[in-house]
Amino acid sequence: MKLLKNTCTKTLALVLGVMAVTGVAQAGTLEDRIEDGETIRLGFAAAPPWAYAGNDGSAKGFVNGIAIDVLKRMGHTNIEPVLTSWSSLIPSLKARRVDIVTGGMYIVKARCENMDFSDPIGAFGDTFVVPKGNPKNLETYQDLIDQDLTMVAPSGYNTLTDAKDAGVPNRNIREVPGTTEALAALRTGRTDAVPINVLEAKHAADLDEKFDISDPEVFVGRDKQVVGVGFRSEDSAFREAFNKALKDYMGSDEMMATVTPDEYIKAFLPAGQTTEAACKSN
Repeated sequence: MKLLKNTCTKTLALVLGVMAVTGVAQAGTLEDRIEDGETIRLGFAAAPPWAYAGNDGSAKGFVNGIAIDVLKRMGHTNIEPVLTSWSSLIPSLKARRVDIVTGGMYIVKARCENMDFSDPIGAFGDTFVVPKGNPKNLETYQDLIDQDLTMVAPSGYNTLTDAKDAGVPNRNIREVPGTTEALAALRTGRTDAVPINVLEAKHAADLDEKFDISDPEVFVGRDKQVVGVGFRSEDSAFREAFNKALKDYMGSDEMMATVTPDEYIKAFLPAGQTTEAACKSN
């Protein structure tokens, strides 16, 4: 009995020791992961032209392009794409299933409370994707209210909050996992409008002749929002190094060669906006 007890005690100690080592490994920084020869995992959703997976599974879209270029400038090439849903991006980062979020997220207060952002990589506004010809003349959230019409937006998008703040009734707002589902609802007549960022909206209209976009200059949602790359708070040293490399990269010929095929133009470059200020916005 004593021998059995000692054996069980040693076994338990060994298991606890392994668990402790594993826990330390899981709790390490991104720099620790890199030192161990592990990949840098980029987390993104299917939201072209911001981020999407190529036919070969590679990370495509201008946000991924920017992140990969900057990481290469830092000397990192062991990069792994991880495609997930939009609503899973921040949870995946916090659960350590990805290391960097390259989905193209606006920098807003609620997100800043859950992860840290790089310096801004672009500034963008929102608009509606509507049926061809915009038959109901939808330009603002007030138009939805006045005509008692519905909208669909991807889970986690700022336009859901903006619509509610503007007074669109909850019964007229539907939330879906991603842009693909939102546009499918519009295409099949199950909603009247899809409020998303201008770049994503233009891309959708260019690809599908059934869609148009409302006038971005008339659309009233919020001022142009800046977008950044997301990191865990404990990876602040890595984020600062990323920002240092990003500073010389922004607006460079190298950057524009990478992002232009995905519809990013120089007009989208941030004009003095800061992450600190953006993190104070709702």
